[in-house]
Amino acid sequence: MVNYSKVSVEQDARTELHDKLSLTGAEVSINNLPAGASVPFIHSHKNNEEIYVVLSGKGKAVIDGETVELAAGDWIRISPTGKRQFFAAEDTAISFACIQVKENSLDAYTKDDAIIQD
Repeated sequence: MVNYSKVSVEQDARTELHDKLSLTGAEVSINNLPAGASVPFIHSHKNNEEIYVVLSGKGKAVIDGETVELAAGDWIRISPTGKRQFFAAEDTAISFACIQVKENSLDAYTKDDAIIQD
């Protein structure tokens, strides 16, 4: 049995990795918006928080009516009920990853969840 999954991601507008990697505890998507484009809807979630990382470019997120400027290297967490929409800058594309997990579901992490092998 193989204990890992690997996939290469193209520069599509959106790639969801749940099925491609057989994820069981999270959804991860890679998103690419050309300059001046936006996600065409405002959304929130019932249970899942989202963690975004800007991989390249710049743009903004509008969260509950507040504009948050974004640039490569920025990370942002949004609670499930936060109403959000993402935009590329007028002159620059933006590429970002989104990690979606159930809010308050993390019991242990890093060293508390690790089993050190001899």
